[in-house]
Amino acid sequence: MSEFHWGHALLLFLALFALYSPIAALSSYLPYMEGYTPKEQLKLSFGLFCNVTILMLLALWVGEPLLELLGISTAALSVTGGIALILAAVPMMTGSGSSPPVPNGTKAARGPNAPWRSIVFTPLTFPLTFGGTTFGFFVAYRADVAGWKAGTAMTVAGFAYAAVTGITLYLSGHLVRRVSASTAAILDRVAGILLTAIAVTLIASGGTRLVDDVLNAL
Repeated sequence: MSEFHWGHALLLFLALFALYSPIAALSSYLPYMEGYTPKEQLKLSFGLFCNVTILMLLALWVGEPLLELLGISTAALSVTGGIALILAAVPMMTGSGSSPPVPNGTKAARGPNAPWRSIVFTPLTFPLTFGGTTFGFFVAYRADVAGWKAGTAMTVAGFAYAAVTGITLYLSGHLVRRVSASTAAILDRVAGILLTAIAVTLIASGGTRLVDDVLNAL
């Protein structure tokens, strides 16, 4: 039975890893890490790990009854995350949210960044890293098994997923310090396109499920 629990936990981790896609997430994080010191980037990475861990524990242990109590569905969370993400992504895609590079290729002067704590939850944690779909994954996999042993195995998988997200964010901080201004501008545009596509997907999938829920309730 214990082997079944750990096998199920491994499947959960692999599903989350595929959904998260560290390579895609790496480029998505780049615009947000620019301008912060290495120490602040480390704090952001650890903050993301802590936030994902807390949300993971909530989803695994009280996710289903909590959603029922609040009357919120994972589909509604997906739509909300998509709206929040598209508001941040469109300025990146159009280039209106970043400073142009100066002629010699060095980075143009920028105003002071917002405090790192102001971005660690939104948008870094929600919706970039942990959205309604991720929450739903934890709730669904936990519902398939019972007992504290299964919950423990799922929790270990959740900690591994949280560690992957923190490490990915930390690596994006290293990468953003090593690119030129023109490359950074291109990466901003690419990240904006990617994030906009993710946002549209979240809104479309979440909206479809919301409509299905309403129709099924009739």
